[in-house]
Amino acid sequence: MEKQALPASSCSLVMLEETKKNHHLLMSNGAGFSSAATNGSLMGSNGAGGGAERETWTRQMDFIMSCVGFAVGLGNVWRFPYLCYKNGGGVFLIPYLLFIFVGGIPIFFLEIALGQFMKAGSINVWNIAPLFKGLGYASMVIVFFCNTYYIMVLAWGFYYLIKSFNSTLPWSSCDNPWNTPSCIEIFHQQGCNNSSLANVSISGNHTCADLVDGRSPIIEFWENKVLNISSGLDEPGQMNWELMLCLMAVWVLVYFCVWKGVKSTGKIVYFTATFPYVVLIILLVRGVTLPGAYDGIMYYIKPDWSKLEEAQVWIDAGTQIFFSYAIGLGALTALGSYNRFNNDCYKDAFVLALINSGTSFFAGFVVFSILGFMAAEQGVDISQVAESGPGLAFIAYPKAVSLMPVAPLWAALFFFMLLLLGLDSQFVGVEGFVTGILDLFPGKYYHRYRREIAVAICCLLCFIIDLSMVTQGGMYVFQLFDYYSASGMTLLWQAFWECIVVAWVYGADRFMDDVARMIGYRPFPWMKWCWSFITPCVCMGIFLFHLVNYKPLTYNNMYVYPWWGEVIGWCLALSSMLCIPVSLLYKLFRAKGTFRERWAHLTCPVWGAHHLEYMAPDIKSLTSLSPSTDDNKVIIFESVM
Repeated sequence: MEKQALPASSCSLVMLEETKKNHHLLMSNGAGFSSAATNGSLMGSNGAGGGAERETWTRQMDFIMSCVGFAVGLGNVWRFPYLCYKNGGGVFLIPYLLFIFVGGIPIFFLEIALGQFMKAGSINVWNIAPLFKGLGYASMVIVFFCNTYYIMVLAWGFYYLIKSFNSTLPWSSCDNPWNTPSCIEIFHQQGCNNSSLANVSISGNHTCADLVDGRSPIIEFWENKVLNISSGLDEPGQMNWELMLCLMAVWVLVYFCVWKGVKSTGKIVYFTATFPYVVLIILLVRGVTLPGAYDGIMYYIKPDWSKLEEAQVWIDAGTQIFFSYAIGLGALTALGSYNRFNNDCYKDAFVLALINSGTSFFAGFVVFSILGFMAAEQGVDISQVAESGPGLAFIAYPKAVSLMPVAPLWAALFFFMLLLLGLDSQFVGVEGFVTGILDLFPGKYYHRYRREIAVAICCLLCFIIDLSMVTQGGMYVFQLFDYYSASGMTLLWQAFWECIVVAWVYGADRFMDDVARMIGYRPFPWMKWCWSFITPCVCMGIFLFHLVNYKPLTYNNMYVYPWWGEVIGWCLALSSMLCIPVSLLYKLFRAKGTFRERWAHLTCPVWGAHHLEYMAPDIKSLTSLSPSTDDNKVIIFESVM
């Protein structure tokens, strides 16, 4: 029997026997037949194997704001501006924009569209090619590690926010219990360029030699007070109870943002995703009015065309795209799964890409206007104050605000913005992880409060692991997670396989047809070309570059991690990367038949009942053919392209 079914397939399928329970489930969803859907095995109504109808966003803007909140995070503020300055200013935008169109947007769109089409989280979404379900497990491992260590930045930010509510900022002076004799508050070094002035007093009672050996109060506050850092990874030391309370408070906040699902999350992100823009605008207005701001901004955007000849510039651009677009974590797939089936996710992908990259570029003006002011105040070149990562957030910027009038106000504003930027990324990451877990057990362990319990267990488990990061050796543990568990290599590996599976196993043309069924028109062929050829080559090229140029992890370019620390790091990285090949080999080994038969069986999609919605005419004809006397009868359907 020939039936026109789901988009372009020539796969003949023998449908699995359905129990009477699933029969009644499908009847209640209007599917109306016992055991079959053409072109694939049949799952339950939510695309995950049964249970209640999958919830959707109250408004489509909830989805947009959630994606903005998740993808626009700390990296846009503390990583992109520094990379832009370091890699030739305005010239960096050339490779950056190129990688947006050959890597960022195609995979961003792929993940959202895949979630929307399959109506499932990061694991069950790969029922589109069940042999490669290891991709889902890999993304769950990565996002779990991200949820575990990323929140430490929020705990530090919350700690600084609390300390900002003082008439005098605690990191602006040297008369605190944690300060050392080397602490120097003022660093005016204009007169120290001549080596003959080494013993001449320049600032107060300090000589130029003192300034060279001196330590800023903000560095001492960060290392001696906040981190109370030990000498190495092998010395965990004592726990910082103040920091632990901050960590607990942030986790409680995350829990209550996520516990009720997308209905509540979709509302909270309206504030957490938009208010940072208000703060950024306020800080920009303040920044450009400061002396030295113009020089700082020119350092940021001044083009250096010779940089285009360096391979590192192109690698930095590509890696930054994968970081800032939150690709490979599975959370975008989870967010897309709550969309209406006919939502125009193609348009959404371009809008979100514009917001993400636009925020990165805009944040650069805010950061460098203030760094320019700080360089002018200290009489040093801006290259000596330009920082990225935690160094910008917890050293460079606090130092800058301490030089401003009404310093506590600007410090509180900045750290409040930092907290909100990271908070929505954090709770959407937790939402993505919990969605994937719940999709694995859709109807088996139903409980009225199963979501709340699942979120609580996830938060508690992460919190217990995080306790290792609030010790004196916590910064070394944090860096291990940051450098290995969700590094550029793991994300690139994930993105490479996503493209290969969709384009070559499932079929790029076939998926383009699926997208057309959802949004009503066929996307530009560029997407198909990227998934099939360009993006996998870009991902693998950058991946190999990182592998060849691998350098052992260090802290502050001084402390070298011990060999067993590196082993732990590689275990974190491989725990996600090996999910794909191990899962693939396991499934092939367990299947029966020849290799070709195993491959054919394991790469046939498993459809959800929601896929039958746009097959309504076919369903009526199929139900009339289904025997009513035997609910468990196996029925064979043939589908053609």
